[in-house]
Amino acid sequence: MSLAYTVSGLLVGLLVGLTGVGGGSLMTPLLTLLFGFSPATAVGTDLAFASITKGFGTLAHRAHGHVQWQVVRRLCVGSLPAAVAAILVLKSAGELNAQWLHAIRVTIGVSVLLTVLSLLFRKQMLAWLARNPRFQLEGRKQVVATVLVGAVIGVLVTVSSIGAGAVGATLILLLYPHMKPAEVAGTDIAYAVPLTAVAGLGHVWLGTVDWNLLLALLVGSIPGIWLGAQLSRALPERIVRAALATTLTLVAIKLVS
Repeated sequence: MSLAYTVSGLLVGLLVGLTGVGGGSLMTPLLTLLFGFSPATAVGTDLAFASITKGFGTLAHRAHGHVQWQVVRRLCVGSLPAAVAAILVLKSAGELNAQWLHAIRVTIGVSVLLTVLSLLFRKQMLAWLARNPRFQLEGRKQVVATVLVGAVIGVLVTVSSIGAGAVGATLILLLYPHMKPAEVAGTDIAYAVPLTAVAGLGHVWLGTVDWNLLLALLVGSIPGIWLGAQLSRALPERIVRAALATTLTLVAIKLVS
């Protein structure tokens, strides 16, 4: 069975390398729907997985100067306390009963749908914002909005392990439309590292991390990400993203049904 986990890690890593998104959005539903892990274990293990892989990604983006650290700090001010609060709520629930597990599963499904919307309509949202510059936030309003966005994503990520990828990048771009795409990607990955680390450690405390599963996923995903990055030069991103959005939509429907 560990071979199946490694192959799954390889395939998800391939998609991440191709599109830059899809890690948590695919990995967590895959673990619950295909392999039958409980939602809590799937979320906890994926968070530990994400904190490691995103750490390597941050180093690469930092080397190229693609991280806007001021934005990272603002997001962390909101996301880290929210992640700790979400962990404490889960801890206070004690043994997760069927209702809690169903709530986590539905949250995963909703987070996947948000990822789909961000994939499909990011350009349209940016175009609307460009046509209506009065809605672009500046100064204190921009700071407060960034902290609030961080808090919402902190809760989503802690409960579902999804939201720090495409959803986070889209919201950053809407708040800071003048940032370059590489800066958005680098900033999104950079703030996700402490967030997934805090949330992942929280799930270690809750006992919802499967270490054997984590190792198998890492063995497959690291070469998968590298291979996907190489293939991304040859395959049209529009087609790959459309296929990813279709897959995620079907996954989300299955999760919330």
